[in-house]
Amino acid sequence: MTDRRAELAENLTEVEERVAAACRAAGRAREEVKLIAVTKTFPASDVALLAELGVTDVGENRDQEAGPKAAEVPGLRWHMVGRLQRNKARSVAGWAHEVQSVDSARLADSLAKAVHTLRYSGKREEALDVLIQVSLDDDPGRGGCPLAELDALAEHLEQAEDLRLRGLMAVAPLGADPAAAFERLARAGEALRKDHPNAAEVSAGMSHDLEQAITHGSTCVRVGTALLGGRGLASP
Repeated sequence: MTDRRAELAENLTEVEERVAAACRAAGRAREEVKLIAVTKTFPASDVALLAELGVTDVGENRDQEAGPKAAEVPGLRWHMVGRLQRNKARSVAGWAHEVQSVDSARLADSLAKAVHTLRYSGKREEALDVLIQVSLDDDPGRGGCPLAELDALAEHLEQAEDLRLRGLMAVAPLGADPAAAFERLARAGEALRKDHPNAAEVSAGMSHDLEQAITHGSTCVRVGTALLGGRGLASP
């Protein structure tokens, strides 16, 4: 465990240096960019070590994995960053502080209903923060709301009293220039904030492209491999 803590500490330092350097290059303050440690397939013990090292935000892709981890390592802010099926909405609403992958009105309605039920029964206090996952390549297999449908989905979310629209999330298209993709996302975010000023979060950038994302205004980077190592060697 001591060796693993040292490994994570070194990785975290390197990631922090990358984020700080990207912020300096973009003329931004380091405090403008939140770091989410994406811990999918890694054990709760790694999450606990990251928490000891100062990490406050954790992202997960799978509900069945995230729920037990969140229960085992309390006191952190948990984000659902993977594609979400509507039948998982109630479970996710039980542990997530934020869902970054809302891409349809039907999913939004399922989450709103789940959060309402939990709040009414006293099992949850606050509304659920949500981001709209935007498709930057119009590939339905990767999820995301098409840019042409973004305004309608944002309006739908604003009507849900148990959800709080906080901004946008996106993944750069495979094989494409991430800088160009993040520039499109930045323009979409700017347009969204004209009608929804509280939707200021832009979640973009991962281990391989966080610098480009920060250059184009990302306020939240989701880092897994650079922090925890290759997932092929990790224990689920």
